Amino acid sequence: MDITASMVKELRDKTNAGMMDCKKALGQCGGDMAKAVDWLRQKGLAVAAKRADRVASEGQVMAYIHAGGKLGVLVEVNSETDFTGKTDEFTQFAKDLAMQIAAANPICVTEEEMPADILAREREIYIGQAKDSGKPEKIWDKIIEGKIKKFMSETVLVKQAFVKDPDKTIEDLLNEMRAKTGENIQIRRFARFQLGEQSA
Repeated sequence: MDITASMVKELRDKTNAGMMDCKKALGQCGGDMAKAVDWLRQKGLAVAAKRADRVASEGQVMAYIHAGGKLGVLVEVNSETDFTGKTDEFTQFAKDLAMQIAAANPICVTEEEMPADILAREREIYIGQAKDSGKPEKIWDKIIEGKIKKFMSETVLVKQAFVKDPDKTIEDLLNEMRAKTGENIQIRRFARFQLGEQSA
């Protein structure tokens, strides 16, 4: 199949990948646009994984105030270079993260950062629910693991569905930023303040 310039442009508009990468993706996927998008995302993930050990100490601390000053978020997002950390695209990414944290109220950035006591408490609840479900004991572990996975997808920032585009997770957005910038972009930490709410 001939890969036309308009097909390459359409894929580039969708993914922000380079022209040659878009052409190659379409060639590899027989001109199938959806498959080419996935191919580029996988390539981005592979490249991002290689960069994960590079130091990211530049970037921005973004603030977001919502609901007439009743809810506020601070999030630190790091890049390897000051240049990347000051681009409009990086700033928008940081703003989107701050808005996500305000809207979806995550507990931590990554699964590894989930406090052990919170996870243990959730697991105890799910064990009780499995026992009370009337379902055979041999499938309890599967039920419990499914509930833990769902809990993580709702409370871990990188696992959450993006509020502006629920088809993507925050991890997808992060990997897209890494692929676009060629840098090890990191969501370092965040704080969320709600008026009248006690901190944990």
